[in-house]
Amino acid sequence: MSRADALLRDNADLTRACLDHPFVQGIAHGDLDRRAFVFYIEQDAFFLEGFARAYALAFAKAPDRGAMAEIRALLDGVFGELELHRGYARQWGARLDPEPSRATLAYTDFLLRVAWSEPVSHILAAMTPCMRLYAHLGARMAPDAAPDSPYRAWVETYSDPEFEALATRMESLLDTHEDGSDTIARHYRTAMRLEYDFFDQAAGDTGPEASG
Repeated sequence: MSRADALLRDNADLTRACLDHPFVQGIAHGDLDRRAFVFYIEQDAFFLEGFARAYALAFAKAPDRGAMAEIRALLDGVFGELELHRGYARQWGARLDPEPSRATLAYTDFLLRVAWSEPVSHILAAMTPCMRLYAHLGARMAPDAAPDSPYRAWVETYSDPEFEALATRMESLLDTHEDGSDTIARHYRTAMRLEYDFFDQAAGDTGPEASG
């Protein structure tokens, strides 16, 4: 089993919690409150800019040209997501320059602190959960998503094979460069918990108790 696969297995409780979250289920069923989705999109636009900056720092620390090429391709994927958000802004009246919430800042501050001060293996561990979780959610939600859901484009984006390929690419990078340290596991779990908090802030629920 690869390290990325083992990390995903070890965090199955949090991936299940995210999938079962009322916010995520509301996207799938199409009955999520519009205001909650707009808030989420606005916060996600802020988050993705931080995510892109973390990629840029990982690129600068990449040990070889192969890693640089892979990270550049993944960074291009972030700009594709931001283009999707621009479409949401036009459709839903979302602002793409919001005041970040506490949960959003906690996540971006974590990513950028790791990206600025730690090696590329740790950066990849902190960033991989976002990619893998969204690909997992998209794949699990797509079969049962309401065909008339106003949020169906969100489901289709993250269930697309191209997004799965990006997530797999990220996991391959992590497997190649991970150093076997406990820090890898800690950063992965921290990021997964912050993912839950990111969904939770839009719904106003209390997150699960999870050790790690």
